[in-house]
This record gives sequence, structure tokens and C-alpha cells, in this order.
Amino acid sequence: MKTTPVTASDIPRSVLSVPPLARRADCSIDREQNKRILDHLRTGGVSTFMYGGNANFYNLPVSEFAPLLEMLEEIAGADDWIIPSVGSDYGKAMDQIAILRGLRFPTAMVLPHRFPATAAGVATGIRRLADLYQRPVIAYVKDDGYIDAEDLGRLAADGAICGIKYAIVRANPEIDPYLEQVLSVVDRKMVISGIGERPAIAHLMQFKLPGFTSGSVCIAPRLSTMLLESLKRGDVKEAERLRRLFLPLEDLRDAHSPLRVLHEAVRLAGIAETGPILPYLSNITAPVLVAAIEQAAKRLLEANAGARKAA
Repeated sequence: MKTTPVTASDIPRSVLSVPPLARRADCSIDREQNKRILDHLRTGGVSTFMYGGNANFYNLPVSEFAPLLEMLEEIAGADDWIIPSVGSDYGKAMDQIAILRGLRFPTAMVLPHRFPATAAGVATGIRRLADLYQRPVIAYVKDDGYIDAEDLGRLAADGAICGIKYAIVRANPEIDPYLEQVLSVVDRKMVISGIGERPAIAHLMQFKLPGFTSGSVCIAPRLSTMLLESLKRGDVKEAERLRRLFLPLEDLRDAHSPLRVLHEAVRLAGIAETGPILPYLSNITAPVLVAAIEQAAKRLLEANAGARKAA
């Protein structure tokens, strides 16, 4: 497992996968099923695993944090970069950072806390978390007004953050004044496109971001890696072709919850048994929606298998 400090070269080396967290029927963490998810991702060249929203870290009890991190260390490969998350509230994040400080993970992502929060308070909180951790963290920016661009610049300049997961959804990702503000005060090499394959072309080609996160990569790791590779070499036509393969599943995720749909998609595609989702969330059970997720997931998995054979 990667334990060295985060550098700019770490971000583009792989699609930054954001996998679900598999649990047994009794809600305990399932080591073997989580290993199956990582093993599948590695078949497509993925080596970065970010455990955050899709793993429902928002509802993770602090008492489960240390054993979960121990499990992730056990199933990590020698070259894997595992990124756990903390929060979303400040108190929980501080307790989790205190645990992380004694472990070998080089960074953690700070989940966005929408209420109660202020932009200035978020900036102060991220700084204090990094100070306690004695390592830089990754800021997760999901909404306008969450944190001022100037504060992100100061956090980056002071070494409090080593990355920004930028995940503000725009009707047209090519038009984004706030992202432009962020890029005017931080090195774009540390800003990660954080909304999957849909805006990846605009973010990497127009804004020159170095890489992107993905949930659907858990179904089709080879295709997602091919998309990243095509963007690195500037082949927009090929990138567009590959992105279209993800849209049926991404449309379902956007319409019915990215987290919940992915959790079921990984199971329905036969990759791993993901089990129950911790409250306050719940599994998708509506038969029509389950059938649609299964169809989209299996078609994407089939396309991924075809790409692997062609390679």
C-alpha cells in the first residue's frame, strides 16, 4: 500500500475509483466481498481506491473506523493507494483523524458537511484537521458557497491540502466560473474531476485537470482506464465513444442516487455481494428500478469484457 507523501504524479496514474463498501446481512464489514471489488478494479488497471460517499462513510460509526482501516490495509496491494474519508461533521472528523494519525495512510478526504456550516468555518475546520493529522488532506468541494476559492488557495499554499475533489454539477461543465477561480489560486495538478465519466472530457481537456474519480469504474475498470488514457493523449473522439458506454448507468445514478444505484449495480452485475446499506440510507428494492440497474450494469460489464479481450 502506498504510504509515501502524496505528489502531483499520484493523481493521474489511475482513475480514482470510489467503490461501495460491502457488508454482510448483519451489517458487519465483509472482507472477502470488498476484496472482490478491488480485485475486479485491478483487472482494468485501477490502483487508486477512494472510500467516501459511495462507501457511505457519512454514516460510518467512529467505533467501526479503526477495524475498517485495518481491513483496507490487509486487502491493499503493494502499489495501491487507499484514500479513506473522515466526517462529514467536524467532531466526528477530528475523532477519525486522531485514529488515522497513528496509521500509514498518507492522506484522507474530508467529506463535505452542508449544514450547519459556513465557508469560513469549513476552511478553519480543514486546516485544524490537517494540523492534527500532521499530513495534508483532500478537500471535497460539492456545492457553490461551501468554501471560498481564496481559502482553498491559502490551504494549498500552507500545505494543509494535497488535493481537491471538485464535484459541483453544472448543466454545461465547460462553463464553470467557480472552477476557474479555484484554478487561479491553486495548482491545477491537485484538482481532481470528481463527478465520474460524464464531465471528465470537459474537465480534463478544457480545464486541464489531471484525473477523474469514478463510481461506475467499479463495473467497467478497463473502459474507464481507456477513457483516462485517451484524454491523456488528447483523443477526444475516442473519449466520447467510451463515455457514451457509461451513460445508461450514470443516468440511473443521477436520477435515483449515485451511491444507492452503484451499490446495487455492483451486486447485480455479479462482481460482489454488497449487502445492506447502513441507515440513514436504504437499499433500492423497487422491482422496475432494480431490473433497469441490472440491465445497465450487465451491459456495461459486457462492454468492459469486450475491451479486455480486444486489448
